[in-house]
Amino acid sequence: MVQIDIKQLIGETTEYDKKQMLEERKPKSWLKSVSAFANGDGGALVFGITDDGEVVGLKDAQHDSEVISEQIKTKMDPVPDVNLKFHQTEDGKTLILLFVKKGDETPYFYNADGSRIAYVRIGNESVQADSMTLKRLVLKGYKRSFDSLPSEYKFDRMAFTKLKSICYQRTHTDFLDSDYESWGLTD
Repeated sequence: MVQIDIKQLIGETTEYDKKQMLEERKPKSWLKSVSAFANGDGGALVFGITDDGEVVGLKDAQHDSEVISEQIKTKMDPVPDVNLKFHQTEDGKTLILLFVKKGDETPYFYNADGSRIAYVRIGNESVQADSMTLKRLVLKGYKRSFDSLPSEYKFDRMAFTKLKSICYQRTHTDFLDSDYESWGLTD
């Protein structure tokens, strides 16, 4: 059992999302949060608590946990690293805590109902990734960034005179060819 103070879960945040119950017929309603957490810094879904913070518990937490696992396996691509735990409240209500780890293989897509959508977390919402965010997630999945992409411009055709001038003004030393690599401008 995970020890968590359920009373602290007053409103949804970037790190967690509350669900009153598992919506088996509308898995997108909660799988988009799984996608967003895996594409971001990770997070948790808490099943059995209302949006206004009332702990209602789940009627059949064992069944719900099996459905959660199956839906993640069949409707997420790639399948994110998750940890599913039960939490028993003091008054005997059972909650499910679904911890989604930050993913290394971004983007993580909700892939069902004829759609393939990557979500990200913005504040307390899981929203569809726009085209620039999707490009960033693809690069992140390849362990790259925009700055690390090869330039279409030829290095030997660039002068960098302003850089050399400012460097000299501030350090009173010349900018050498070896400085391009040490500053991360070339590799």
